Amino acid sequence: MYKRIILYGIFLNACLVNTLAQEIVTGLQSNYRIKHNTEKIKEIRGLTSADTLVLPFLDDFSGHSMFPDIKKWSDNYVFINNTYSDRQITAGIATFDALDNTGKMYDQASTSGFEADHLTSQPINLNYSSSDNIWLSFFYQAGGLGDPPEANDSLTLQFFAPLEKKWYSIWKVGGSLDQRFKPAIIRINEDRFLQNGFQFRFINYASISPSLTDPSMVGNCDIWNVDYVLLDKNRNAADTTFPDVALTLPLRSLLKSYEAMPWKQFRQVYLQEMGSSILVHYRNNDTLTRNITRNFEIWDVYKNSQAYSFSAGATNIGPLTNVDYNANLVYTFNTSNNDSALFRIKASLKTDNFDPKGNDTLIYYQVFKNYFAFDDGTSEGGYGINGLGSRNAMVAYKFTSFMQDTLRAIQICFNDSYQHANQREFDLVVWDDNNGIPGNMLYTREDVIVELGNGVNGFYTYTLPESVVVNGVFYVGWKQRSESFLNAGYDVNTPNAGKQFYWLNGEWSQSQVPGSIMIRPVIGSPLTITSVHDTYYKKKNIMTIWPNPARDYINIEKGELQLSGSTDIIITDLNGHELIKVAYSDKIDISSLHDGMYFLVININGTPAGYNRFIKSR
Repeated sequence: MYKRIILYGIFLNACLVNTLAQEIVTGLQSNYRIKHNTEKIKEIRGLTSADTLVLPFLDDFSGHSMFPDIKKWSDNYVFINNTYSDRQITAGIATFDALDNTGKMYDQASTSGFEADHLTSQPINLNYSSSDNIWLSFFYQAGGLGDPPEANDSLTLQFFAPLEKKWYSIWKVGGSLDQRFKPAIIRINEDRFLQNGFQFRFINYASISPSLTDPSMVGNCDIWNVDYVLLDKNRNAADTTFPDVALTLPLRSLLKSYEAMPWKQFRQVYLQEMGSSILVHYRNNDTLTRNITRNFEIWDVYKNSQAYSFSAGATNIGPLTNVDYNANLVYTFNTSNNDSALFRIKASLKTDNFDPKGNDTLIYYQVFKNYFAFDDGTSEGGYGINGLGSRNAMVAYKFTSFMQDTLRAIQICFNDSYQHANQREFDLVVWDDNNGIPGNMLYTREDVIVELGNGVNGFYTYTLPESVVVNGVFYVGWKQRSESFLNAGYDVNTPNAGKQFYWLNGEWSQSQVPGSIMIRPVIGSPLTITSVHDTYYKKKNIMTIWPNPARDYINIEKGELQLSGSTDIIITDLNGHELIKVAYSDKIDISSLHDGMYFLVININGTPAGYNRFIKSR
């Protein structure tokens, strides 16, 4: 389904039938942030714009929501973000892809092509004459940091004629590997459109690959990014530049090594880990040299107080110029909290009064809790080892503990996979260091299964009942038990700087794909066990369940388990909530369950005696 797999930064053919084992980065089967904000989606669906809009219409998508602005747009299919590109002209883009407004792959997805995302304006009063020179302009990008659309895929612009109540296709562009943001400008001079109640909409047409043989690699595809949509009068065909200086790329961690780390670890080495600057990216989208002032604030969120602020002064920026600027920082995070801390970093530009202001400010939260993280918490792709010979392949991520500490758990963000194909068993592994590569195995937890997290950003916490002492460099990761693509979350826009390794054919190699696997070691005090998996994983009485996945019924093969006394079957969700409890039978009705993964536990006289997992799928 994901037509081009990103391998070492090159888009390769997706047919992997006879391909030798290798690193693969593929698209997402679902968007976790949208999927787990269903209440917000319902709220947006219930809203309507109160009035017909008047000119000018401008949206550069610099708001902080993942959904389009309901005051300007009448639907919510596109994903508003600042991570699916590294070339945006202002902070924030609208991403068109193959996922719907619930974050899942479109039901109508097909290899022959299908109509995917829409972005439709609210009604606009265009009761003007053609002499008013009304033009619609926007910037568009094919692919960005996601899968580029192929030539037969397209981004289309349509206009609505209010009196006819009919949509007309006006503009179309086919897929391309060109990664630039390109301007487009279209004049609106036909009477059918120059009416009160005019609307315009963008539609992307996508197609899934017929050649992909591993369902666990099915993912998002045919990405388009749109920025800076402007509809106004008194314009001309050359009016594709704007008097606007804007921040562009996201703010990042102020730490030298990590995006997030434990507070007690930071306090141990704050002199060496605190960064000496704040990196900001901004662009002058004007054709004239502009003068701006750069300001910064750091707030202690727990105390709700400003910890530090400074100005980096005023400067000139040339026309149509991008700037990457390191603002000197003379500050170290400090608070009276003992176990955690949270700081809000704010970067802003002081620009001319006529500049749009929504794109002049960016916010970043610096997190200090009980884990190390190189990722920024959002995945744009899926990572794994795939191909012939990938059974027993290993993936390791390098971390450094700056003091002796205790590894208590490993958090991994696994992506949804088509037909749950990646929900296979693997081994969790912790290694020591061997001259810059993983060395001896310090810990192995066998028969772990891919789980989808319910917490923030989809991380699932695998607790380690036998704690592991770490000090200095250590590695966490996994060993595969099959050639199935495990599809771990991959933060494409965060470089790993040589910290990822994979093992194939008897040797370790440094990862060659840009980005960061979303895996986090949790250290410190013991964790409270809350998962059924944590309760039962050590028991080797694993029952055979078939078919798996199942639709309405499952069959149970008890094997060598001796049944006596009162024997019950209990089915729970992954959080341990009991959903079904019936007397033991070789065949169990599961038609009442929703699609998903569940635990089946056999209780004999009230004591768990055997278990397994199964998937309910229609």
